[in-house]
Amino acid sequence: MNTPWNDFLAQQGATSVETGVRFEAPEAEVRAATDGTVVVPLVHLGLIRATGEDSVTLLHNLLSNDVKKLGTEDAQWSSFNSPKGRMIASLLLWKDTDGHMIATSADIQPMLLKKLSMYVLRSKAKLSDAGVDTVLLGLSGPEAASIATGAGYAVPLAPMKQSASGDARCIRLNENSLILAVPAAAASEVFGKLTAGGARKAGTAAWQAAMVRAGIPMITASVQEEFVAQMLNFDLIGGVSFNKGCYPGQEIVARMQYLGKLKKRMYRVHVATDTAPQPGTDLFAPDFGDQSAGKLVNVVPAADGGYEALAVLQSSSAAAGEAHLDTPTGPRVTFLDLPYALPEQ
Repeated sequence: MNTPWNDFLAQQGATSVETGVRFEAPEAEVRAATDGTVVVPLVHLGLIRATGEDSVTLLHNLLSNDVKKLGTEDAQWSSFNSPKGRMIASLLLWKDTDGHMIATSADIQPMLLKKLSMYVLRSKAKLSDAGVDTVLLGLSGPEAASIATGAGYAVPLAPMKQSASGDARCIRLNENSLILAVPAAAASEVFGKLTAGGARKAGTAAWQAAMVRAGIPMITASVQEEFVAQMLNFDLIGGVSFNKGCYPGQEIVARMQYLGKLKKRMYRVHVATDTAPQPGTDLFAPDFGDQSAGKLVNVVPAADGGYEALAVLQSSSAAAGEAHLDTPTGPRVTFLDLPYALPEQ
């Protein structure tokens, strides 16, 4: 925990909540992210730094993506999986000055750091908590790039690219969403520049809403080891390499890709309910009766009421167009568009 940064956010009017921070009601923050450009302290993400001459090989042998091919101007999605191919953690990975940075959900970062460190053994690699000296800020909205540029940062032109500006990094996730990784000592100054440049300060819900709309899932503690990578569309967003060689769970992931029939995919849905559904809540569909047909992955308030979510669901149920939350007769979910196409089943 970076205490000076948290103290600064409190002075700015931020309130700590279970999922991160908020400056106002989550619904208002989501509306702000829908209507304009916001800057969000990404305190719901934890950081791990990998350094040492063997660190590339270590990460390459543990993660689902090809770390050896990750260039100095690239960023990539990846995952750390169980031997059964189930995702323990979803990751955003990029090269830093001294090695690699890994961003993951803050609630599983200590566990992930401990698990990955078990594989270091005698290799010349070191894994450490990077959150003590680095702060992540998210910019989301149509003016994200221009605001970051106005604050003095080089912004990559293409998605999943990164640029260095002194000690800071700018990672572009998509057209409207950027992550700035800045030294903790400079974070308050950077935050001030971005708000002065036109970004509205907003809490965690605003960023999570942007990720839900982008179809980018995040594994948290409540849904660990529930899904194979393809169920979360990681093969579609570039989070899996199918020709890099072995890593934990690789055999299961590869078999699903080449020999199996994927029966579940991740969809974006809306549910009209006044009570916030929790990640991991079951979904039911007529073709599966009393048996769960899927689960919610990430949930955020919707700008116009109710909640939006990323949900893994039986493809047959999605094709039929009917699913219900929590029970076979629970609130009906509505299917929304994703920004990328799902393969035909």
